[in-house]
Amino acid sequence: MKKLRIYLDTSVINFLDADDAPELREATMDLFDRFIATKRYETFISMVVIDEINRTKDRVKRDRLLSVVEEYGLSYLPLEPHTHLIDLAEAYIRHRVIPRRKFDDTLHISVCTLHTIDVLVSWNFRHLANVGKERRVATVNQMLGYTHLLRITTPLEVMGDE
Repeated sequence: MKKLRIYLDTSVINFLDADDAPELREATMDLFDRFIATKRYETFISMVVIDEINRTKDRVKRDRLLSVVEEYGLSYLPLEPHTHLIDLAEAYIRHRVIPRRKFDDTLHISVCTLHTIDVLVSWNFRHLANVGKERRVATVNQMLGYTHLLRITTPLEVMGDE
């Protein structure tokens, strides 16, 4: 059976260091230890994730988050073809799926769509991991000829697949 292909947005990596949300931090650590470290899924990120982490002002935290990428051997999806990536991101904005001020979120979705990722995993309930957003992304994708179903969900739902 083919492994599930998942993409981690920046929020998932950030929650490894979320002292203010211990339950979500524990769930995130569980995802990394039981599913990512064991290669249960094909796990990806993109340079969008790295760019967001690099904007972290606290150098110690930034370095810790960047070390996670290396420690777990997360694979990078290319931001290519760049024109299609930007056009798709703009379509999500134009169709009011994601606000322009959250452009990086549109890029996460675009990368997943272009590379036929099965699940975009996020703790960002407002702009990504909710049923309404998932349906709106699917609608835009279908309008533009992208037929692979992209699920957008939290680490908890991905770990429910025991």
